[in-house]
Amino acid sequence: MAALVAGTPWMRIRVIPEFASPFIFRRHFRRNFSVRASIDSDAPVRVRFAPSPTGNLHVGGARTALFNYLFARSKGGKFVLRIEDTDLERSTRESEEAVLRDLAWLGLDWDEGPGVGGDYGPYRQSERNSMYKQYAEKLLESGHVYRCFCSNEELEKMKEIAELKKLPPVYSGKWATAADGEVEEELAKGTPYTYRFRVPKEGSLKINDLIRGEVSWKLDTVGDFVIMRSNGQPVYNFCVTVDDATMAISHVIRAEEHLPNTLRQALIYKALGFPMPSFAHVSLILAPDRSKLSKRHGATSVGQYRDMGYLPQATVNYLALLGWGDGTENEFFTIDQLVEKFSIGRVNKSGAVFDSTKLRWMNGQHLRAIPFEELSQLIGEHWKSTGLLTESEGPFVDDAVQLLKDGIDLVTDSGTALSNLLSYPVHATLTSPEGRPIVEDKLSEVSAHLLAAYDSGELFGALEEGPAGWQKWVKGFGKTLKRKGKSLFMPLRVLLTGKLHGPDMGSSVILIYKAGNHGIVSPQAGFVTLKERFEILRQLDWEALNQDHPALESAATISN
Repeated sequence: MAALVAGTPWMRIRVIPEFASPFIFRRHFRRNFSVRASIDSDAPVRVRFAPSPTGNLHVGGARTALFNYLFARSKGGKFVLRIEDTDLERSTRESEEAVLRDLAWLGLDWDEGPGVGGDYGPYRQSERNSMYKQYAEKLLESGHVYRCFCSNEELEKMKEIAELKKLPPVYSGKWATAADGEVEEELAKGTPYTYRFRVPKEGSLKINDLIRGEVSWKLDTVGDFVIMRSNGQPVYNFCVTVDDATMAISHVIRAEEHLPNTLRQALIYKALGFPMPSFAHVSLILAPDRSKLSKRHGATSVGQYRDMGYLPQATVNYLALLGWGDGTENEFFTIDQLVEKFSIGRVNKSGAVFDSTKLRWMNGQHLRAIPFEELSQLIGEHWKSTGLLTESEGPFVDDAVQLLKDGIDLVTDSGTALSNLLSYPVHATLTSPEGRPIVEDKLSEVSAHLLAAYDSGELFGALEEGPAGWQKWVKGFGKTLKRKGKSLFMPLRVLLTGKLHGPDMGSSVILIYKAGNHGIVSPQAGFVTLKERFEILRQLDWEALNQDHPALESAATISN
């Protein structure tokens, strides 16, 4: 037989018939029950993300928030943000602001919570103490909770005895059956006490987890647990249950490390007569060595990835794929597409490995998918803010972005790419192992002809005409030297850019020429103009370069 528990009608709790109702307490009553829940599909969907403001937003927390957000949006429901700041010693308003900032940067806007308000506030646990006390008193009156006057020393002794007997470290139940007179005596003495929840001694509790399927616990594995400390502060499991129930949360989607808490919370739901939400416990995010992702593996917070130059849309896309997929080979989704495709049934049970290389690659794909005008503005502002350029927009910036964008995965990469273009490490390249074959291929003759083209004004005249002028000049230059293909372009690349590899040579040389004329490059950028490059070439000692000598460094190092 099933009874519908009073309250918001999204969850029915089924009490297995062979057991008596577990919460009609008498002193020495046999406490034995099992519950099973089923969802009312017509109920409004309300989910919550409830971070503790004790540090930065971890990528695991961000993924949990994302899954809640996607589930709510896909079901036309509400996404609630609640701040769990009952840890008064570690919680700070600065951490809370950082979490809110990171969620906003990811685009996970909440329907209710700090800064937004709503009908179920307040949305900080530190502002809900009166509510917790009210429900604790209700449980005390109904007999589901009792006062425990055990000292810390007594509790430690109980643990020691349990360890010696190789039993779980559960509370012995000393004050569970105390006479009213004993309780009144301790109250009169002013002895500190906690509120302990009476746990049935036999039976089991079962839930149907939306990700993990049926999960059950034996009730004899947990002793009577504290819901209110002796200083009047509520304990986590009690706060969470009261909050989720009074905020009408229909689905609790959270990390699997919270799965053991579900037993205590379900008991509190039942005792208060609240309907239980549906639970979905998401697997942990793992490091490449399959341990839990932590600071020792590198960056782990959303703020760190933002500061490193990652895009919010790429970060969201990657986090969504950590344990979820739409059943196709597609890996690229906008937030709207994720909302459309998301299903909690497709979330995997097993842990997902966080691959920073994959995230970086994905960020590059998203970066190059940005409309060019927006991309140019983004990178131009970075170049100016880091002191490479004096301006953040204009023809030079557009041309530089167009030339370099295919080699940029992060916005911050653009600084290295531009600096590399503006530099001229020709000495190091020519003396590297990779540069020696080019030097030996009569590079000094190519250099002499190139200097002549510079001195006559022929080369700069061609560069002034742009790509068409450059191509015409290169063709004629090759005919004069009777060179073509690699034997022509590799020497020219080394002599004009100082490097063996890089983006399109013609576009690079034209851009370097423009940079020297426009004065857009900051003095501290280490820019070597074309004129300065030709003066360096003029002073090269080719005889010395053609002699064998130790390489200064590899060209690969130089190019990077």
